[in-house]
Amino acid sequence: MPRLAYLLAASHSGSTLLAMLLGAQADACTAGELKATHLGDPDSYRCSCRQRIRDCDFWKQISLAMASRGYPGFEITRAGTSPFEIESPYAQRLLAPLYRGAVLETIRDLALSFSPGWRARLADSNRRNLALIDSLLEVTGAKVVIDSSKIALRLKYLLQIPALDLRVIRVIRDGRAVSLTYTDEWNFADSSDPQMRSGGTGTRRLPPRSSMAEAANEWKRSNESCDALIARLPVTQWTEIRYENLCADPEGSLLRLATFLDLDPDQVKLDFRARPQHVIGNGMRMDTTSEIRLDERWRSNLSNGDLHVFDEIAGNLNRSYGYV
Repeated sequence: MPRLAYLLAASHSGSTLLAMLLGAQADACTAGELKATHLGDPDSYRCSCRQRIRDCDFWKQISLAMASRGYPGFEITRAGTSPFEIESPYAQRLLAPLYRGAVLETIRDLALSFSPGWRARLADSNRRNLALIDSLLEVTGAKVVIDSSKIALRLKYLLQIPALDLRVIRVIRDGRAVSLTYTDEWNFADSSDPQMRSGGTGTRRLPPRSSMAEAANEWKRSNESCDALIARLPVTQWTEIRYENLCADPEGSLLRLATFLDLDPDQVKLDFRARPQHVIGNGMRMDTTSEIRLDERWRSNLSNGDLHVFDEIAGNLNRSYGYV
């Protein structure tokens, strides 16, 4: 069966760095976030190779491979791999809440069963995901695809694809660092080159979140969602990694993950930009260095007031992960 490694995390937890590190290993590949949503204008959005996505030879090869699987004219900027892209307002409301454990997910599934288009949308999305994974494996010659989509609810539906060997890597990062990125994505969660930010367009966007309270709440809810899904998986299907540990010991971290993914641990590579990669998603994919450096700018950029607000909302969960 095609093998997929799914990175499960709150956004801006280091998943793009990890995906590119894993994608550079022998027998692995990544294209970043296979959910492929919010990519912006397809005429200006850039692949990590810095070509406009529609001009990129790699994505043209993927389009041909998808056509051979029954999806002519495929473009990653309108991939159809997210089941949440459904026109029904009823279904959209039901799909808005994050993953929340067995009981509430059963209720969600029951309510969705009354939506005429939901079953067809989910089935089509799952088929497209499987076709895209197969196409990536065919074009790259890899044995495993790394998906850095992160979202727990997306993972729930991928787990329903019986023809997929799916393994989960739970990524955790200090919530104070993540919350800083939520309050100012332009400066703390995008490419180091301002001209390559916002999908390679350099066009500054307004921050989607404006307060530490909102940021802390989102980090908390996202991680609670991830934890709820992990609780339902067999221990053999998932493993955990901390962003801070990855930065402190990238080689040791990759050796452990290579074993988990059945990759050759004797061929671990740290220079993840030495191999051409074609990644969509977080802006760090547009950088040019393979330096792995711990980002703790939250220590100098969050005020005492910010830290107090974060601690009131999400401090207990952050401490439960070992962050003090």
